[in-house]
Amino acid sequence: MTLMLPGIVIVTILLFSCVKILNEYERGVVFRLGNFTGVRGPGLILLIPAIEKMQKVDLRVVTMDVPSQDIITKDNVTVKVNGVVYFRVSHPSKAVISVANYIHATGQIAQTTLRSVIGQYELDEVLAHRDEINSKLQSILDELTEPWGIKVTNVELKAIDLPEQMQRVIGRQAEAEREKRAKIISADGELQASKKLAEAAEVLGKQKEAITLRYLDTMREISTNSKNSATFFPFPMEMIKGLQDKIQ
Repeated sequence: MTLMLPGIVIVTILLFSCVKILNEYERGVVFRLGNFTGVRGPGLILLIPAIEKMQKVDLRVVTMDVPSQDIITKDNVTVKVNGVVYFRVSHPSKAVISVANYIHATGQIAQTTLRSVIGQYELDEVLAHRDEINSKLQSILDELTEPWGIKVTNVELKAIDLPEQMQRVIGRQAEAEREKRAKIISADGELQASKKLAEAAEVLGKQKEAITLRYLDTMREISTNSKNSATFFPFPMEMIKGLQDKIQ
């Protein structure tokens, strides 16, 4: 019995080493004597001891931060840009066989692609067309990582940091733009008001009684104010015209 105990222990260890359990989101890439034999899982996996080996691959979406880096735009402005990449393994066998470390490789190629794409745009375009840049980054990264069995689902620029001097320039530009818009709106209001006044003058010129009604309505509006102590003295305009004719 004592002699059999080591053998039982060895057999138990071998049995445990050949039984693997994979979760729903995991797959096992199996090698037999160094040769790829297939992808197994999820569930219970049985391996031949000392002959077959398995490497687990996680199929869930990986969220990877792209570190902030200095990038020169097309108009020679240095900006700090960082982003985030969302990707997952679409072919476990390629992710294990085609690249040594697919997570590290995807991160490195994301950094170089970000620098290359941002360098093709001017600063104003980078600030205004983020969606277009995100879409272009996603398309390029997806194409580059496809041979590794990686599917890039989304790329987002997180932050674009400008030099302090450039921030002041953009601030002055925005202030000047707001002032221009305010002046245009004010001038447009003056133009519309002048047109309405001209129309009103034309109507009042044709209807003399309308001037009197307008005069009485103005008096009513002023008199309704309890704090107003003004006194009105109606004075006929015809009398003023008569005096002007005599003077002339």
